[in-house]
Amino acid sequence: MIADLIAANRSCRRFDEYHSVDLRTLEQLVNLARLSASGANLQPLKFILSCRPALNAEIFSCLGWAAYLKDWPGPESGERPAAYIVILGDSNISKDFGVDHGIAAQSILLGARDKGLAGCMLGSINRIVLRTVLNIPAHLKILLVVAIGKPREEIVIETVGPDGNIRYWRDERAVHHVPKRPLSDIIVASHET
Repeated sequence: MIADLIAANRSCRRFDEYHSVDLRTLEQLVNLARLSASGANLQPLKFILSCRPALNAEIFSCLGWAAYLKDWPGPESGERPAAYIVILGDSNISKDFGVDHGIAAQSILLGARDKGLAGCMLGSINRIVLRTVLNIPAHLKILLVVAIGKPREEIVIETVGPDGNIRYWRDERAVHHVPKRPLSDIIVASHET
């Protein structure tokens, strides 16, 4: 059921680094992005795939993880993603990528969950260094990096408390808690015939 898949699709930040994700799986996930909606059907997105450990380490060094967890620099060795999909916008096709990369990333992550994998969209990127590491031409804008791997953490959704705090956090057992606003707080009007 789609609701179960979406609820299971949390931003995973700790993985079993040694559970490999092959290139064919990454291609299948990008194909889901290819089939997804695109503004004016321009399809300006391009992708770089990596499941090579040495290159993954270089990509990892360009990423910022979990801004709300100030004392956590990111996954330790052994808990890092087994693969990455870098989402690029081709400025030869369009100068504005709208929300295409968000739609594509969500499709990729839902596909990953369906395969028993998990992932995380990362926008905190050292784009200058990543461009050099991956030899990305100037006409391709780095939009997002999607980390993919076998999940190695428990993530729970809970309702935002009375204080209104939406910051995710980890408890003493390293369970990752994600507060979500209740439905009654986000629907501002309902109209029925």
